[in-house]
Amino acid sequence: MLILAIDTSAVASAALVSDDTPESLVGSFATEDTRSHAEVLAPGIEALLAEAGLSGADIDAVVTGVGPGPFTGLRSGIVTARTLAFVWGKPLYGLMSLDAIALEVAESTDAAPEFIVATDARRKEVYWARYTLSSGQLPQLLDGPHVGFAADLPDLPVYGAGAGLYADVVKAVPEFSDRQPEALSLGQFALARLAAGEQLLDSTPLYLRESDAQVPGPRKRAL
Repeated sequence: MLILAIDTSAVASAALVSDDTPESLVGSFATEDTRSHAEVLAPGIEALLAEAGLSGADIDAVVTGVGPGPFTGLRSGIVTARTLAFVWGKPLYGLMSLDAIALEVAESTDAAPEFIVATDARRKEVYWARYTLSSGQLPQLLDGPHVGFAADLPDLPVYGAGAGLYADVVKAVPEFSDRQPEALSLGQFALARLAAGEQLLDSTPLYLRESDAQVPGPRKRAL
């Protein structure tokens, strides 16, 4: 199965993953910038497909990270995934973006049996979710996602860029203190979950807050 995975909950990223290749990787890219999603995503996907010698006809499914994340950035990835799935006539699946970091934690050698994944939610808050991990199993979501202050997180090891920002108040794991959700791990998690017969989400975004942009009310006429 060949999947195009997209995530823009933090950085803009896309990946081609397949269960027919070593470590499932066909190709991937990710930016470092968290604010240029719309400008780089479509050209990046086009280059990714061209480099792999593939077209939309070769893709079996599209997977998109559904957040949580900032409204504008998250929307860019989901709209792109919906458009490509529609044009190509392919199935579209959603996956919580924090799952991408949870999979990386599960694959590390010293992963805690229960842990938190946290990313930057701005406004001095974090997006977070709680996971459990058993030997030889995929990480399982216990609670979340939520948005709130880092100081209010459960007393557990915390992985992800949100932990790095607030290492003074949480049990941040240094090796993961700058990790953002990326499409490569998201796609690999989707492959593993589909192979295990698990259900994925649809593409409904996980907006945990209202958009900062508000429609202005009607103007009052000057007397």
